[in-house]
Amino acid sequence: MCATPEVLILNGSPRENGNTAVLAGRVAAGAREAGAHVHSVSLHSLDIRPCDACDTCREQRNGCIVEDDMQPLYPELVAADAILLASPVYWFTYSAQLKVCIDRWYGLWNSDPNVFKGKRFGILLPYGDVDLYTSGGINAIHTYETMVRFLQAEIVGMVYGSLNDVGDAERHPELMERAYRLGKALVLGKA
Repeated sequence: MCATPEVLILNGSPRENGNTAVLAGRVAAGAREAGAHVHSVSLHSLDIRPCDACDTCREQRNGCIVEDDMQPLYPELVAADAILLASPVYWFTYSAQLKVCIDRWYGLWNSDPNVFKGKRFGILLPYGDVDLYTSGGINAIHTYETMVRFLQAEIVGMVYGSLNDVGDAERHPELMERAYRLGKALVLGKA
């Protein structure tokens, strides 16, 4: 019998019930429908400090030594078969909450450069401007693509769109459906 696939959702929005959270909920529903165990994490509620560049992770290959709320996330990142990176576009890229979390992957990667190899990634990126380019969302996408390629992982899908006000996600059934399908793709490996 195969183990239940693990999907980790990292929500970088400070709005607990905002558009990012609503769309991430649809991704979670699709992943559960496809048979996965899903754990959603609101990064805004955690105390994650920036990397302090001590390089202990490089020297000792024992992970990050900074004691904060990132420590319990490390085993989840390792165990995850798929990871959803969910963030609104803030000032031409993804949020600081998600950025500080991703920066702290450095210690995990230095302990095992293959830790993310072969994992499936999904991207969820609502923005409040008229399109992907003027919002700066394209910058976030380029960063995600470069990072995932470096990690030797795979982006199985992206969902993005213009959502200006809280509640807009529910008024865009096509985005809600795309988010649901992305959840399934995170588990089944195809968009």
